[in-house]
Amino acid sequence: MPAEYLAPQLIDKLPAVRGRLEADVPLGRYTWFKVGGPAEVFFRPADTADLAAFLQACPDDVAVTVFGNASNMLVRDGGVEGVVVRLGNGFSSIDIDGDVLTIGAGAADLSVARFARDQGLVGLEFLAGIPGTMGGAVFMNAGAYDKDITDVFVDCRVLDRAGTEHILGPAEMDFSYRRSALAEGMIVTSVRLKGMPGDGAEIDARMSDIQTARESTQPIRTPTGGSTFKNPPGTTAWKLIDDAGCRGLRQGSVTVSEQHCNFLINDGDASAADIEALGEDVRRRVHEASGVTLEWEIRRIGIPVEPSVRKVTP
Repeated sequence: MPAEYLAPQLIDKLPAVRGRLEADVPLGRYTWFKVGGPAEVFFRPADTADLAAFLQACPDDVAVTVFGNASNMLVRDGGVEGVVVRLGNGFSSIDIDGDVLTIGAGAADLSVARFARDQGLVGLEFLAGIPGTMGGAVFMNAGAYDKDITDVFVDCRVLDRAGTEHILGPAEMDFSYRRSALAEGMIVTSVRLKGMPGDGAEIDARMSDIQTARESTQPIRTPTGGSTFKNPPGTTAWKLIDDAGCRGLRQGSVTVSEQHCNFLINDGDASAADIEALGEDVRRRVHEASGVTLEWEIRRIGIPVEPSVRKVTP
């Protein structure tokens, strides 16, 4: 049944909140790819207490999906059933105690890097190269320029689907490459990261180097979703893609970036299905050329719809 018929029924049976509940909200406007169908219900909680109360009262049969900065996410064209939770201003605080930062899950990674720099803390500069928010960074153990969240992680606070809060340390998180042990239904609300005292000027120079390198090697000023596939052990996804002849490969309005071929670009009016179909074709070609099966790094959510364009050209 179309979302426009489901949404009013669902929103009517959801608990009252202090934040904002909306039905049938297009998600493409929030994603870096600029594609995607609607959220059946879109929830922007006022703060952690508001979110916890909502989860405690929300019917168990209603799916709840967390939606961050959507820089490494593909929302499928059929939209997302249930409630999509987006953490906003009530989750963006950054505080410091000695060399430990307490950060709201909605805070931008770049904002955290800048705050650490201004406080003279070294070790968090790599966050300047990750275009997301802290909740997503913790969920997937985000990393860049030879450092990962696990290198600076102290602990995080999460809410489970029942609205119960848990504090999870490194052992419970069980980080590995672009993975954590967090279950899909758990929502990170805050995280603590540890830096080390350092020289502000040197930290600033390192951040500038990271941002310059990112701008020169990645198509960050185009509608994209960041790194599409995880690096397999012992090699890199971009090299496997390049060796398979996929650099510049196009399907309709979707292109494998010439600048960095582990990025897919929406050149115009592509659908999410077109983007996913080209990604799957790249995976097929890489497997045929190398025997390696690439694993998606981009998180794909929602109801799939058949792609509108199938023709692929080199």
